[in-house]
Amino acid sequence: MWRVLILALMTGVMAGGIAVSARAQTAQPAAKSVPKESAPKEAAPKPAAPAANTTAKAAAKPESKPAATPAAVAGGAEPTLIGQFGTWGAYSATPNGKKVCFALAKPSSSKTNPPNRPRDPAYAFVSTRPAEKVNNEVSVMIGYALKPGSESTVEVGGAAFAMYTQGDGLWIKNAAEEERMVEAMRKSADLVVKGVSAKGTETTDTFSLKGLAQALDKIAQDCRR
Repeated sequence: MWRVLILALMTGVMAGGIAVSARAQTAQPAAKSVPKESAPKEAAPKPAAPAANTTAKAAAKPESKPAATPAAVAGGAEPTLIGQFGTWGAYSATPNGKKVCFALAKPSSSKTNPPNRPRDPAYAFVSTRPAEKVNNEVSVMIGYALKPGSESTVEVGGAAFAMYTQGDGLWIKNAAEEERMVEAMRKSADLVVKGVSAKGTETTDTFSLKGLAQALDKIAQDCRR
């Protein structure tokens, strides 16, 4: 359910990190215009989130959960912008009385091969859920249905991290490497995400990491309250 909340926010994220009520986030932001003759759209309906990450989470892919919609967010939880740091917004919300904090950013550049294939917007987010003892979990919503059974990679600070895929989402394959990945993200300029869609389109998204360290510090402070 926590990821549904974040997805509800993502659909309404505007330039500059303006916070908007999750209950109003039913429309997707306008995508880049694509010529009529372009290939069919890659994006597919959002799948369910994988099982929540915990301190002792397994690296193996979790089972799928039933699909949910933003309207199903319990209690009408409303994400609130608690700080904007460079390209990263820091947000908090309290679905079902359990606090969730996360940093969120859109890519600074996106490329597809073949070129100019249409897709939904991509987002990277780092979430903290104290009630589940989850701290700085990295996920990417890539904006299209990934090739089933494929793996993607995230490159940051000269290191590459394998990511398992489910639907349109990416999560680190080896949970033991997540802390090292986050530390690399804090110190590096960019994060590069590569994936392959269900239709064979290769994508490369580059996220600026400017402001991420400050955003993570802010959500760590806010989620202690």
